[in-house]
Amino acid sequence: MRARSYLLGLLSALERKNGWSLAEFAGDARPDGMQRLLNHARWDADQVRDALRWQVAERLGDADGVLVVDDTGFEKKGRRSAGVQRQYTGTAGKITNCQIGVFCSYANTDRKRVLIDRELYLPESWFAVPGRRYPIHRVSMMRSVSASSSTQQREHALAVRAEEACLMAVWPGRSGTASHGVSKRSRRRSSSRP
Repeated sequence: MRARSYLLGLLSALERKNGWSLAEFAGDARPDGMQRLLNHARWDADQVRDALRWQVAERLGDADGVLVVDDTGFEKKGRRSAGVQRQYTGTAGKITNCQIGVFCSYANTDRKRVLIDRELYLPESWFAVPGRRYPIHRVSMMRSVSASSSTQQREHALAVRAEEACLMAVWPGRSGTASHGVSKRSRRRSSSRP
């Protein structure tokens, strides 16, 4: 029940999403329960992602479905969040202190869409500072991120993972002006699915 409240809080219009605000959104007087969920609950984000992709393929899969891959910057005030440094983000339109996330959504012809994957960009500077690697590897969503990967390589990796889940998609697009295609194998597999 608390995990559901947490997710609803994340999806809400709350201006700031932290332990206190999410707890209050859930009707709790203190953040202890949310903090316990985030600090002690054991779950694998990659397994949740994989299960979600399979459900999307089964319930929303469409031969004309589209993958949309986009990178987004999250401005930050401090420097302790993983991947934070001064870097360009189109979200702010300038070089600023931020994190960069790469996200993949699936949309079908019925205009139903869902976020199916994510990666956090870790700049080279995060691997150069001793002591930063340990906290990074404790967070499951960052395990497969390579600091040397370009944004295009990370976007391609998200499209390949969607393809591995047998998610039908004609063309993964990149929001904005650029687009990346799906392999011929994916198009053949998509067209042969019932």
